[in-house]
Amino acid sequence: EPLDLAGACAGRSGTVLVDCATMWLTNLMMDGRDWEAPAEEWIAAMTGARFVVVSNDVGGGIVPGNADARRFQRMQGVLNQRLAAAADRVVLVTAGLAQVLK
Repeated sequence: EPLDLAGACAGRSGTVLVDCATMWLTNLMMDGRDWEAPAEEWIAAMTGARFVVVSNDVGGGIVPGNADARRFQRMQGVLNQRLAAAADRVVLVTAGLAQVLK
């Protein structure tokens, strides 16, 4: 689902893989849409199933020279923080090595 993750996640059961939050945010940005309200709706919709969400850390490198890229970097960081706050478990995987953060 490129844009409506809340709709795609609502009412699910079992285990659901969302791959990935970064592409979802990119899709919203490229479509000129706000992301904060849809993100809150998506997070609220993730109930009743085990959700595994893949997301990228885009803030670990240099600060981009492009204003849109900097804005995206900030938005992705905030989205990751909100997802992590709502999650029961957060795992950072770097070079195939998993670090449990929460």
